[in-house]
Amino acid sequence: MRFTPQFLDDLRARLPVSEVVSKRVKLKKAGREWKGLSPFQQEKSPSFFVNDEKGFYHDFSSGKHGDIINFVMETDGASFVEAVERLAQMAGVALPAATPDAARQEQRRKSLYDVMDLAAKFFAETLVGREGARARGYLADRGITPAVQLQFRMGFAPDNRFALKEYLGAAGVPVPDMVEAGLLIAGDDIPVPYDRFRDRVMFPISDVRGRIIAFGGRALKKDAPAKYLNSPETPLFHKGDNLYNLPMARKAAHDGAPLVVVEGYVDVIAMVGVGFPGAVAPLGTALTENQLQLLWKMADEPILCFDGDKAGQKAAWRAAELALPHLKPGKSLRFALLPEGQDPDDLARSGGRAAIEDVMAAAGSLSDLIWAREVAGGTFATPERRAALEARINELANGIRDDVVKKYYRQDMTERLQRAFGTGPKNYGGNYGGGGRGGFQQGGGGGGFARTQRPFTPGPAGRISGGGRGGAGSGPQTIQRGPYQVVSPQLATSSLMRGQRSAISRREALIVQSLINHPWLLHDRLEEVAALELAHPEMHRLRAGIIAAFAHEHHHGDEAEQSAEMRSDLVKAGYSEQLQHVEQAVTTQAVWAAQPGAAREDVLSTWTQLVALHRQWHSLLRELKDAELALGAEASETNYGWLRDVKARLAEVDGIEALIEGFGESSGRFQRSS
Repeated sequence: MRFTPQFLDDLRARLPVSEVVSKRVKLKKAGREWKGLSPFQQEKSPSFFVNDEKGFYHDFSSGKHGDIINFVMETDGASFVEAVERLAQMAGVALPAATPDAARQEQRRKSLYDVMDLAAKFFAETLVGREGARARGYLADRGITPAVQLQFRMGFAPDNRFALKEYLGAAGVPVPDMVEAGLLIAGDDIPVPYDRFRDRVMFPISDVRGRIIAFGGRALKKDAPAKYLNSPETPLFHKGDNLYNLPMARKAAHDGAPLVVVEGYVDVIAMVGVGFPGAVAPLGTALTENQLQLLWKMADEPILCFDGDKAGQKAAWRAAELALPHLKPGKSLRFALLPEGQDPDDLARSGGRAAIEDVMAAAGSLSDLIWAREVAGGTFATPERRAALEARINELANGIRDDVVKKYYRQDMTERLQRAFGTGPKNYGGNYGGGGRGGFQQGGGGGGFARTQRPFTPGPAGRISGGGRGGAGSGPQTIQRGPYQVVSPQLATSSLMRGQRSAISRREALIVQSLINHPWLLHDRLEEVAALELAHPEMHRLRAGIIAAFAHEHHHGDEAEQSAEMRSDLVKAGYSEQLQHVEQAVTTQAVWAAQPGAAREDVLSTWTQLVALHRQWHSLLRELKDAELALGAEASETNYGWLRDVKARLAEVDGIEALIEGFGESSGRFQRSS
């Protein structure tokens, strides 16, 4: 809908800015202006001002500035049209109709909205009645309580060809309206139109304003032709332009919740039930370009959550290919793969919020996924094969329309190629499964999601069949840990592989402890801190909290005061449990420079050693995985030698790490301990 400048000026004139803002912000008179706390970010002293005479607000803390329309768009996450419609309703002003034909179409849509709302009431009443017993049993088995059923306006369509038709007819709804709304099946070869949805649990689908525009129905009969049936395309509903749970998710994303895309209705409901209100799902189709643009209006980097099986992996690849041409600076996707054989509903019911958080924390970037797909299972032992890989990657990058994003993708992929093939033949001698920096490595990796592979079974001549990996020494072996599966003992016992199901590694705890006790490290090393691969999700989240606290602190006082301020901010932000886990992981106080009061030169020396060892350890784990993959593909003496060499270097890192406890002379360590 288009609004004339005159209409918008009249709307602004009718509504003082303070009247609109005061519905969100508590304002106090300050001379000719009003002031209050910023609605855009937390603050203790008011820096948000409203001037009715000039018709604008200004927030000094965030730099945001605008009129009443901007304010509604910013605080409610509304579109321009929605903001104008809400303000017009507040002012009691009728919206202009663009043309007589547009006015007729709008009136027609309004009548269809009423029809859909009536249908939702019928389905909801049937669910709680005698005919809904089987449907209630199905929902109870899925852990969907009556309260959740009410929240999502769920219902049941009885196994009757004319039940809804008769109900709507009794309410005065003409049959053509029922057909146009997609509720009846009609046609030249159908003498009497009949109900589209029968013997199905019903999920109402709403538009961004919360109006019901369609339904999804889940069959209760196992032999039903379609397990899920959606409304057809109607004047209200275009399935490629909408998402299930859109109104709640948009509000949640605007308030800071992660925006997560899952596969189905029940998955969304399960995600919301364990504390992820920003969950949405496509409507029976793969993700479309319009849905992608809709997601990016709500969040810069939505998380796409897929099943960990081959179908889920293919769906992730399709989404990545869809997104690549449309990437913009700051607009991308993240990808989370679930443990194989589980969907979000299964995982939420078995592991609760913690299990879902584990998956979300392990989400990889779009570039990680692209790289992993191109190298997965490939052998690049010849220049021609490496050249073909580079050509494929360049072709993908060239498909990005934004020149700035294209430049950085080329740079990123060039760096990955150099890391993979730039240090000698052992980096590409066998099957290559590495995911690069924090990637989608199939067996796990820094920041990537390690999902279950099919079991590894010994094959002839010591080869490994099935998973394609092998071991050395005592022969092939498999170590199973919950939904994760890896090969070597080093990988199995490392924090990199165990993730949230493990204790935090002492090294990661020392890194985090050093930052908390010595916040000045963040001044000069913020980029280094942000780039560190932290395998444990709790440490990953705590690092983000530390950076956020550092960004908002005023950095006054000495080191002890800054450290106390940071701890206080972290506790207020909900990181108390993570802080306790850090203390528990550092079982000894022998690393002197990580403790409060250490001399700066000792802190810096220890920090440098910690970071170097941490990076070396992660690099060796990735190389260990490559060596195992190569051995699985070819049980040669060369590959056995490579594996033994990597394990020896891992043992050396463990030995060197113990030397860190010796640092601290400038802090008086040796004098005090003598």
